[in-house]
Amino acid sequence: MSQPSYSDLYLKELTQQVIPFWEKYSIDEEYGGYYSCIDGNHKVYDTDKFVWLQARQVWTFATLYDRLEKKDLWLKIAQSGSDFLEKNGHDGNCNWFFSLQRNGQALVVPYNIFSHAFACMAMGKIYQITGEEKHKKVAIKSLNQILDRAEKPKGQWDKSYPGSRPLKNFALPMILCNLYNELGELVPEEEKLQRIHDCVGEILNNFWDEKRGVILENITPTGGFSDTFDGRLVNPGHGLEAMWFVMDLGLQFDRKDWINRAVEMALSIVEKGWDQEYKGIFYFLDAKGHPPQQLEWDQKLWWVHLEAMICFLKAYELTDSKSCLNWFEKIHHYTWEHFRDPQLGGEWFGYLNRGGKLSLNLKGGKWKGCFHVPRALLKLYQISKKLNI
Repeated sequence: MSQPSYSDLYLKELTQQVIPFWEKYSIDEEYGGYYSCIDGNHKVYDTDKFVWLQARQVWTFATLYDRLEKKDLWLKIAQSGSDFLEKNGHDGNCNWFFSLQRNGQALVVPYNIFSHAFACMAMGKIYQITGEEKHKKVAIKSLNQILDRAEKPKGQWDKSYPGSRPLKNFALPMILCNLYNELGELVPEEEKLQRIHDCVGEILNNFWDEKRGVILENITPTGGFSDTFDGRLVNPGHGLEAMWFVMDLGLQFDRKDWINRAVEMALSIVEKGWDQEYKGIFYFLDAKGHPPQQLEWDQKLWWVHLEAMICFLKAYELTDSKSCLNWFEKIHHYTWEHFRDPQLGGEWFGYLNRGGKLSLNLKGGKWKGCFHVPRALLKLYQISKKLNI
């Protein structure tokens, strides 16, 4: 009996396992929005709602409706979340809270700029589908809030001593690359082009550490190396996710130099980040090989491996690199074997120890929701279908 193609495998997993899980267990029929804290037995174990996860789930279901199949249920689920967020998720001025109680009461202040980023992405996607002006206004206002806070992402809640050791963080230009791409015509073309070029330039020229062959999570304001815990911090998953963002943009703007550079960088990042002893990709590393400050540095996380799979399959699609295909297949086999739930199915597990054994028996929580697994499966399905593999 022949093995199913990658495209069949990913589509089946997406539509028969992962999405039905979120449809069945995450919808809060009483208050709107979604539960994200769901354990390995598929029971909700906490009802707090985390704004960036709410927004990511809105985007996921809206994107499935937009790019896979016009299922009324998917749009209804997305709109349930966007309605809940627009009513409860911000302070009235699109400063998005970090978390809410189940009924929408604010719990944690808007310190996290990524609540803003994913709310913006979600509302932009809903607007693209419905054309409703209210969603457009919220998306644009949220984007402006992000840009206003770009120099100091945590705003008034930044706990670092003023001027003591200013560092720029990689996550913001990385997320903005994808956000501007997702917002499409909501942003004037000239502004979009300028912002994207600025962000890609930051990633390729400033955060890339040529000497060590890695993306740094933090650099000095002038683009230099900071020989500190924060300055040496490397997150291979972030780097690989950013590389496929850059490849996407390189394709869109006919910048083969961006694509080729991103592929070259991705191969270096994964070589440095791969665990030669136990397989899989490390969560954190120290750029100079010192002990990382994060105690969870050697864990294997679901999103890291899924982003790596997208990165290398996309790289193979765009450059025909056999090295990228080999890495894709290697990471696919590790990910498919270790993160899927062979007993109950549904959403994947997220956290493994270094040896690849389950570390946390959960399908969703404070940091894991309906986003990375379905997004990856959708993108991997689309790419593998195009490649006919």
